[in-house]
Amino acid sequence: MTNALRRLATKDATWFWRVPGPRCEDIEMLNYGKTRDWKSGDVRHSYTTKDSILYALALGVGADPLDGRQLRFIYEKELAVVPTMAAVLASPGFWMRDRAELGIDHLKIVHAEQGVRLHAALPPQGTLIGRSRVVRVVDKGAGRGAILYIEKQLYDEATQQLIATAEQAMFCRGDGGFSLAGGGDEAPTGLPPTPDRPPEAVVDLATRPDAAALYRLCGDLNPLHIDPAVAAKAGFPKPILHGLATYGMACRGLLELYCDYDPLRLRSIRGRLSAPVYPGETLRVECWREGGEVAFRVRALERNVVVLSHGRAEV
Repeated sequence: MTNALRRLATKDATWFWRVPGPRCEDIEMLNYGKTRDWKSGDVRHSYTTKDSILYALALGVGADPLDGRQLRFIYEKELAVVPTMAAVLASPGFWMRDRAELGIDHLKIVHAEQGVRLHAALPPQGTLIGRSRVVRVVDKGAGRGAILYIEKQLYDEATQQLIATAEQAMFCRGDGGFSLAGGGDEAPTGLPPTPDRPPEAVVDLATRPDAAALYRLCGDLNPLHIDPAVAAKAGFPKPILHGLATYGMACRGLLELYCDYDPLRLRSIRGRLSAPVYPGETLRVECWREGGEVAFRVRALERNVVVLSHGRAEV
């Protein structure tokens, strides 16, 4: 192929798929129809006060044992639950790996965004039913990946009350271009950017060196977060903290700055996971009042890297 044709192929993906070679239907790619129609069915999750306490401890809540506001999350007497625990309860597991017919390259999936909206207080123990479904599949183009938007609703098994809605966006780096075979949804309105002015409120939160070893016990046993050899193969100098742990730390910061550690005052929290965190780093939560919301971001101080951006919370 000449240089001119290479440039044309790069600019015009439709032309590229018309060159002689494998037919589009012969090339493994994300199956839009099957992926868009995916539903988890009912996922039943029974948990105890120990699980709720472990989740809080993994986020560093209770680091000051004399702070009664934090004590309520780690002491079974009148136990409260960190709201972002809704993101990990009654989840369907790594279904994109287990469903080969979807055609998703599960080795190139990155957790991009996460949100939780509370409709009622999370009970400190009980049984919840999670119902997850794909609500949008966006093609960013050949070589640019695709984004899956997934919604999970949590119901109390005993009362059938809707407790929380969790939304996540998964960046499928290896699955761009699927819409050439048909299908694809419009991208949603993007998260608003972080304000371009000094933050109005700041809190620094230390992460424990063993934070990932603790947090994995909340449900995500990916060896990337504990095995140095696996982390090295993925290009990291050491195991990284779970993205949802960074998200939970942001929630902890908002509870301290705006809610006096009262979880009932936090109605929703969402944000974009923008860079990995290494256990032991200090996370600075930077916040701004924006109308009826709090805009926030999280920075790893030792490297001066923003690890969570485009954050918004209703408090």
